[in-house]
Amino acid sequence: MASNREYLDFILEQLSGLERISYRAMMGEFILYYRGKIVGGIYDDRFLVKPTKSALERMPDADREIPYEGAREMLLVDNVDNRGFLTELLTSMYDEFPEPKKKK
Repeated sequence: MASNREYLDFILEQLSGLERISYRAMMGEFILYYRGKIVGGIYDDRFLVKPTKSALERMPDADREIPYEGAREMLLVDNVDNRGFLTELLTSMYDEFPEPKKKK
């Protein structure tokens, strides 16, 4: 099942307090970027993030979900109605991601 654009728009609105939130459509799903780094995505209308140390600290009881067959587990963000929480979550995770690869 692919994600619908309305759910993506809702999540983007919830994250609108952050600078440089972007996305890329990929095979019916959406990869989310924060300041150029991949933080997670929208998969089957679920907001999933990478299981970083800070994400695990903020969501210790989060369900672990597989975004698609063959992928690594990610954390289900079920508190999507709380803008403050989402802002804090992505901000705390940012430094744990590698720098984006330079395009040749």
